[in-house]
Amino acid sequence: MVINALDRQGQKLWFPYWGAKKGSCLRLFCLHYAGGSASLFRNWQQMMPPGVEVCAIQLPGREARISEAPLSQMEEVVQTLAQVLAPYLDLPFILFGHSMGALVSFELARQLRREGLPMPMHLFVSAFRAPQMPYRLPRLHALEHDTFVQSLHRLDSIPKELLANEEFLQHVIPLLRADFALCEEYNYVAERPLDCSISVFGGLTDDRVTRQELLGWRAQTKAPFVLQMFPGDHFFLHSTQNQLLQVISEVLTRFIDTL
Repeated sequence: MVINALDRQGQKLWFPYWGAKKGSCLRLFCLHYAGGSASLFRNWQQMMPPGVEVCAIQLPGREARISEAPLSQMEEVVQTLAQVLAPYLDLPFILFGHSMGALVSFELARQLRREGLPMPMHLFVSAFRAPQMPYRLPRLHALEHDTFVQSLHRLDSIPKELLANEEFLQHVIPLLRADFALCEEYNYVAERPLDCSISVFGGLTDDRVTRQELLGWRAQTKAPFVLQMFPGDHFFLHSTQNQLLQVISEVLTRFIDTL
């Protein structure tokens, strides 16, 4: 079931850090990784070229939406997001997603196409395998509690002092289970390639995604495709943020010049 996402309160919940800019000609919608939130992108606006609005999307179950049940099925996520974004596709736009967000961004673009809505000019997908390639990592979302927490320690993406905090775990584990299920239970269905170009980003020491899996994104577009690798592991989004944002800004500037 698609939730009602179009009331005014919902608008603030879905886009908590978005401030419309006078003279904007391009929107960059950003989707966070599993366990993340829209706050990952709250400082991106200051690094963007003039004319770009950064619109970080907040999925349910985190920050101000912590009391809401997180979504764990791709179909529900992209149908809901298509409804949420529809009023804001009056400007040309581009999608960015990191890890889980990359997969959601891709399926969102296909959902917009199915519904006959405006399509992104470009897709930035970061730190996730091409969707047609099989999922090869351990499946974590259904593990019993202690084993699940042990797996979180091995992922090394959450500070260990937080993992030792039971109150924190009570809040974050349902969210992480849902986010992991979104990726682990994803079922790719072949459709024609997208018309928009795709930039793919990867971390040189990322042990979760191989270069070959990143190159597989080439099959998902009829337009130009670029793969760029950055120093760092799966979360190079943080460790090389300035370098990443410089590349993104250069691409955005080229699109602005065509408008």
